[in-house]
Amino acid sequence: MLKYVNFDIVFREVPDEVTLAVNLSCCPCRCEGCHSPQLQTDTGEELTTEIVNGLLDRYGKTITCLCFMGGDNAPLEVAALAEAVHPRIKTAWYSGREHLPKDFPLQHFNYVKLGPYRPQYGPLDHPTTNQRMYRVTASRTLEDITPRMRFGTRFAD
Repeated sequence: MLKYVNFDIVFREVPDEVTLAVNLSCCPCRCEGCHSPQLQTDTGEELTTEIVNGLLDRYGKTITCLCFMGGDNAPLEVAALAEAVHPRIKTAWYSGREHLPKDFPLQHFNYVKLGPYRPQYGPLDHPTTNQRMYRVTASRTLEDITPRMRFGTRFAD
């Protein structure tokens, strides 16, 4: 079961998107130096399709992307929620995993971040980060857009 703790509108998690980031609990990754260690616990309320749709109705055209922050304890449930709202809105998943789970349904996502936080390499916006941010292409391949996480760059349309 996926549980969410909170949500917020953010501007840096997905390039060129106004993103509603939903923080999911029960994270099994246990990254050293985690910026949200409270998400490692079993806390929050169940995240259902009805709640997700209610959030999207509430924020309407204010947001351009819905990002699931975590959910590594139930990645196929994350994908099912993304499927329920995509292509109504762009979708993203922030995972602490090194790789996507086998047969993960990429077609329900526009963006995926992979990799655990490792303090010696820095966060996603640092030039030496081990984490990778990907745009999912039309052919369902992952295009590495990690350099876009640094300020001062934009997608070419």
